Amino acid sequence: MLVSPSRDRAAERRSATRREILDASWEVAHEKGIASITLKDVADRVGMRPPSLYSHFASKNAIYDAMFGQAWQGCLDALRAATDGVPSDPREAMAVMGRAYFKYAVADQARNQLMNARISADFQPSPEAYAPSLAVWELGRVHLALIGVTAEADLDLYSAVVGGLVDAQLANDPGGNRYARQLDRAIGMLADQFGL
Repeated sequence: MLVSPSRDRAAERRSATRREILDASWEVAHEKGIASITLKDVADRVGMRPPSLYSHFASKNAIYDAMFGQAWQGCLDALRAATDGVPSDPREAMAVMGRAYFKYAVADQARNQLMNARISADFQPSPEAYAPSLAVWELGRVHLALIGVTAEADLDLYSAVVGGLVDAQLANDPGGNRYARQLDRAIGMLADQFGL
């Protein structure tokens, strides 16, 4: 009697190769910048010829797409972890979310650029890769609604202030804390504006 295999080893190898390609892509992004990834650089790191990458990713934009999804899923996971057991004080609850996003964003400049800047005129994330980004926005919206911040304009302002501090930190003091020190102050100013 023949027994059907319980594992799909070919699929496991394919998945492992895709992960290796993505890891190599992140390495290149960290060394050269997210917009400077080339298929040749990635292929060299994984021991392939560039055309062989096409059996795993249809294009460089397909690699960007997978990286984009990874980046936003990581952000979603970080924010979910930070908002478990959120303090009851509305101001502190708002700060918890802002600090968690700031910390995740400044930890990796290449990742933040992929998440929040137009890195290529022809790259647009797929709906699947974009889904974690939307989930981050929804988590923030729900979290802030629980403390009384519900106006769309207020959510936009909160996002712009925290994101602006991330950009200033990465542009002017990467690895430092010049703008990180301003985060609680800025969130306090927003809390005053929102009547919290």
